Amino acid sequence: MKKFIGALALAALAPFAHAQSVPCPEKNVNYWQAFPPGGESDLSARHQQVVLRKKCANIDTIIQYKAGAGGALMWSQMNQLPGDGLNVVGVNLPHIVFQPIEGQVQYKTADVTPVYWFHFTPDILVVPSSSPIKTFQDFVKAAKASPGKLSLGGSGQFSANHAAHERLDAAFGIQTLYVPFKGTGDMATSVMGAQVDGAMTYTPFAITNRERIRPLAVAMDRRHPLMPDVPTFKELGVDWVDGAYRGIGVPKSTSPEARKRLSDLWRGLNNDAEMKELAAKNGFELVNVGVEEMDGFMAGKTKLYTEGAARMGLGKK
Repeated sequence: MKKFIGALALAALAPFAHAQSVPCPEKNVNYWQAFPPGGESDLSARHQQVVLRKKCANIDTIIQYKAGAGGALMWSQMNQLPGDGLNVVGVNLPHIVFQPIEGQVQYKTADVTPVYWFHFTPDILVVPSSSPIKTFQDFVKAAKASPGKLSLGGSGQFSANHAAHERLDAAFGIQTLYVPFKGTGDMATSVMGAQVDGAMTYTPFAITNRERIRPLAVAMDRRHPLMPDVPTFKELGVDWVDGAYRGIGVPKSTSPEARKRLSDLWRGLNNDAEMKELAAKNGFELVNVGVEEMDGFMAGKTKLYTEGAARMGLGKK
């Protein structure tokens, strides 16, 4: 009889336990974006907004924008926000390592407090669909024929796109011109309108705009399932698997308990079936790095990107 009563009690508690599996905030969340609307950071925030609304119906996720300086405007001011667990900021790697090394921003990498990295977007080289360049081999041939003439857009100065541009030139012995935009959203019109010759961007941009741009090569281990005709840089002879990580950070004044709650919340979002579907069809590769793994992850990435910055000549005056 006692076992039967215990089983009934567990059954009664099961819905409650499921409802409590996601630590919902008590009030609305301000989700600050360091890039303008329309880019990958904004798209991923919109996905999270939808799933968070489903899991936490009593609160809203209010997406706000403070774009500028390739994200540095927001990141230099994030510690001025209230550390109440209700203010989160979109953060990006390798941006928050490269920019302080370059030295023209008002923050250091250590000033940024990430609490969750939720996805990764591989580098991809694209040209407008109207471009006479049809293949990566055509691109290299055109670049070598006119050094410094081909222009490639990218999101931000001293960002993942900028680093990928420098790597492209070095790896294939070419010289192209990098044109930084505030974000991918701002860059889109210029690329699709052929105001620049192409872009070093991320897979979501190529997938979303597949009718108006032509992808030439992608920095993945294997070809992307949504772009099976696009070769990897590995196939083209360069061991290149890289891109940008996106996550959330908080003001330094945010308590360890609040950081953990937000980390657990975002982990719950990433594990949601709808989030997985949205990520897959838009070219986002989900990762799960929470507060428990953060110190080791950041130490490794900071070392990796610091070495990359040295190869780019960042910090040299």
